[in-house]
Amino acid sequence: MTKNRMLVSIVTLMLFSRLAYAGDVHVIEVGGAITPVTAKYINDGLSHAEHQDAECLVIELDTPGGLLQATMEIDKAILASSVPVVVYVSPKGGRAASAGVFITYAAHIAAMAPTTNIGSAHPVTMMGKDTSETMMEKVTNDAVAHIKGLAGKHGRNAEWGESAIRESKNITAKEALQLNVINYMADNLYHLLQQIDGKTVALDHGEKTLHTKDAEIKRSPMNWRYQILDKIADPNLFFILMALAGLGIYFEFSNPGSILPGVIGAICIVLLLFASQVLTINAAGLVFMILGFAFFIIEAYTPVFGILTAGGIIAFILGALMLFKSPDVQVSFRVLIPTVIFMLIFVSFSLYLAMKTRLTKPRTGSKGLIGEVGEALEKIAPAGKVSVHGEIWKAVSEEPIKKGEAIEVVQVDGLKLTVKKKSSSII
Repeated sequence: MTKNRMLVSIVTLMLFSRLAYAGDVHVIEVGGAITPVTAKYINDGLSHAEHQDAECLVIELDTPGGLLQATMEIDKAILASSVPVVVYVSPKGGRAASAGVFITYAAHIAAMAPTTNIGSAHPVTMMGKDTSETMMEKVTNDAVAHIKGLAGKHGRNAEWGESAIRESKNITAKEALQLNVINYMADNLYHLLQQIDGKTVALDHGEKTLHTKDAEIKRSPMNWRYQILDKIADPNLFFILMALAGLGIYFEFSNPGSILPGVIGAICIVLLLFASQVLTINAAGLVFMILGFAFFIIEAYTPVFGILTAGGIIAFILGALMLFKSPDVQVSFRVLIPTVIFMLIFVSFSLYLAMKTRLTKPRTGSKGLIGEVGEALEKIAPAGKVSVHGEIWKAVSEEPIKKGEAIEVVQVDGLKLTVKKKSSSII
């Protein structure tokens, strides 16, 4: 009898301990295209869940697809996670298209809400550029191998995964459950957590049994930092910001005192530094673009009449073409060409203003007095006083000048002027 009581106590203690140490369920929401910002957001969510010893991380997914490189990074992070990852395609009417198929297959547990769909994972042209048939075949075969590997690891339908890539097949949530593409179909998150409660998940470091039925849900939506990053981390916008930064600094150098262009350039530089944490920048491309702007600035101070400007434009274009390391993150020609044309017009206008200012006769300071006309207040032979612009100056002249005669300033030496008689106009 005593042994039975002890056994019951031990079992009760074990159950209580298991419940006491059950972690929270962390939830992040991924909507829209899969980008490097999405990859960082999911990576940060995984790190936070691991640090908090969460029961699992649920990714509520609704995406039309996205960049292949970012998708691969997400898949690697999920596979290496020490916390079970549940991908839940929701809300109703949502989808896991293209990149979403790979992320769903990578998850330890995959689920979909009713009226959602999954599929259409065939690779498309990169950033709107045409690619050769051979290259597309290589990309497709690589994607197929990847989806088969994920399917084999989690016991999902590899054959359908391949057809989603090669034939762009698409199926509903009900069909996905029947074809073993997903593990569960749930009306909402609470329904899903009830279904997966007690399920054992295989992780790299061992197995884990989920206790999610009564777990507390902690959501971590994209904050303002991710939202700003999501906007400026677009390669085309990044390129435009870089162009604005360079042009602002260039205009400030070529026309000192403008202030506003320099402020705009500085702000753009800060935004570029912020965005560079999620975009893989190629150092060679960055150096080319900086070199292009350096040529523009030197052009403003040297009379080479367009040679450096042409070199700067060429360097800028080369830099833009090799700015990013990832092949599926590139600047579109539809953005590149108009930007380069705008830069050429802007730089030419700035050079015109700089040259016009340089060739204009000074109107202030000591140099501004040279050539000005005044009146002799007394006889100058060789020294005397004159009035110029209503101001009285000491003056000297190589020729005698009578009082009241018009004079012209020839030279300024401190507070003393060298003058001559004002030549009379001949009609």
